[in-house]
Amino acid sequence: MADHNELGARGEDEAVNFLIKKGYRIKERNWRFVKAEIDIIAENDEWIVMVEVKTRSNDAFGSPEEFVSKAKQKHLIRAANRYLELFPTNKDTRFDIISIVIEPKFLLEHIPEAFYP
Repeated sequence: MADHNELGARGEDEAVNFLIKKGYRIKERNWRFVKAEIDIIAENDEWIVMVEVKTRSNDAFGSPEEFVSKAKQKHLIRAANRYLELFPTNKDTRFDIISIVIEPKFLLEHIPEAFYP
């Protein structure tokens, strides 16, 4: 596996563990629709949460969350709409970002409601 794939997988594992500790249930990982992928779909008593995980080895080029472009958001929203068509729910949906920097010190930041459809 390429280094960037390993880094991404490690970040997603860290994000899943974080969410579980916060009381979320993980419904899906790496859920795909056409060209879009939702890294994590989780839920708690109130929300269905579509989570984009951005992991960087360091923040020399900016914070990981800065790399969730408008185009990426559009793809995530499209995929989330399809997921909700297939698996309807009465819960509200939100889009979160989990930003992870590995070096020089591990930092995980959870950004609820990072963007809106």
